[in-house]
Amino acid sequence: MKTKTYIIYAILAALLYAISTPISKILLDDLSPIFIAALLYLGAGFGMAIVGYIRKSVSKNKTYKKFTKDEIPAIIGMIVLDIVAPIMLMIGLNISLPENVALLNNFEIVATAIFAAFIFKEVIPKRLKIAILFVTIASVILSVEDISAFKFSLGSLFVILAATSWGLENNLTRKLSVNDPLMVVVIKGIFSGLGSLIIAISINAVTMDYILILLTMLLGFVAYGLSIFFYVTAQRGLGAAKTSTFYAFAPFVGAFIALLIFQEIPSINFFIGLIFMGIGSYYAATEKKGALVSKPK
Repeated sequence: MKTKTYIIYAILAALLYAISTPISKILLDDLSPIFIAALLYLGAGFGMAIVGYIRKSVSKNKTYKKFTKDEIPAIIGMIVLDIVAPIMLMIGLNISLPENVALLNNFEIVATAIFAAFIFKEVIPKRLKIAILFVTIASVILSVEDISAFKFSLGSLFVILAATSWGLENNLTRKLSVNDPLMVVVIKGIFSGLGSLIIAISINAVTMDYILILLTMLLGFVAYGLSIFFYVTAQRGLGAAKTSTFYAFAPFVGAFIALLIFQEIPSINFFIGLIFMGIGSYYAATEKKGALVSKPK
């Protein structure tokens, strides 16, 4: 496969994930945050299960490492955190500006690095420390609702909680990186989606609009499922660092799409946060020892 093809896969991965925030914001007009979180993951899980079946039919001789008992704690942790994180994200998105939420997703960079350093004793490279500083400053700026009183937006805090949960998940599931990534998506999608669905049903937060249900699951398949599939495929040809460089643009594309759809005039906080987030993302994506950006979920 040519390098250009892998680059196209990397760009597709970023673009597909970028649409999730603005489209989810539209869906929140008719569906509850918890129900949307469930449908997004179920769509990714079942959709990629179909892709896996097709792949198995085409590549019958290819085998992948099977999951072991030692990986069960990581799998359980992944499922639990992937129940919590998207619910927090959708609650935050429901009461926040979508362009701010798109950028705040990059706080996952900070959370992943901090958990890696303090829990798993990894050394944080200098450029990544700079990235953490700028992304943190940007996140604070984007989260401040009232500058004069330094009042934080509740919605932004929920988004940061979501990013923090995904940051911890990134560290817990490092052992699973040697497994078939498609099957990892299927497991997290189906089981985390079912977990969120049980919560939605228990609090009567389910809307039986079958068209919206199918559309939301389709969004999950495209933005969460296919995005990861293209991302991993691109990594095989470009390497992790270069693929991450392309993927670092996803939050900014998401913010731009949100501005186009909702046609809102951004606050001064958004523009200042955008600059700091851009600098932080650049340092994170160009870290030679292994780029770290907000991955598809």
